Amino acid sequence: MISAIGHAAFDCYNFESTLDFYNRILGFEEMFRLHNEKDELWIVYLRVNDETYIELFPQQGEAPPKSGSYSHLCLQVNDIEITISQMVQHGVTIDVPIQTGKDGNRQAWIKDPEGNRIEFMQMMPDSLQMRAIERIKATKIAG
Repeated sequence: MISAIGHAAFDCYNFESTLDFYNRILGFEEMFRLHNEKDELWIVYLRVNDETYIELFPQQGEAPPKSGSYSHLCLQVNDIEITISQMVQHGVTIDVPIQTGKDGNRQAWIKDPEGNRIEFMQMMPDSLQMRAIERIKATKIAG
C-alpha cells in the first residue's frame, strides 16, 4: 500500500539558479549529491520534510519542448501571507496573487527558474479537503 509521495524530480537546464531557488529561497536543505560513473553530478537531493524530497537532475543544452501531463507542484504552507511575503522579499514574481480556490483553500502561484508552476496552498479548516478528511475519519471510526 502506498503511504506517501516520496519525491518529485526535475530536469534542470538552469541548474545553479534552480538549486539556489529550491535551497535558499524555498528553504529545502541539500541532503546529498550523487555522481554517475564518469563522476559527473547526476542528482542533488533536497529535503522538504522527513518524508518528502525534491530531486534535481542537472542537464546540458537547451530544454526540450514540454511534454507529458505534468501541471504543477503544490507546496502546503502554514501561513500563505508570510510565505508570499518571503517570496516577494527574494524577488520571486507572484504569477497569481493570494486567492481562495474553489476548494476553499488559500493559494498563490509562482514559477521556478525552469518555468515549472508551483502552487502554495494553505489548507483552511472548512475546505473540501478538510471536510473529506473528517468524513473519512468518521467512517473508519464507525466501521
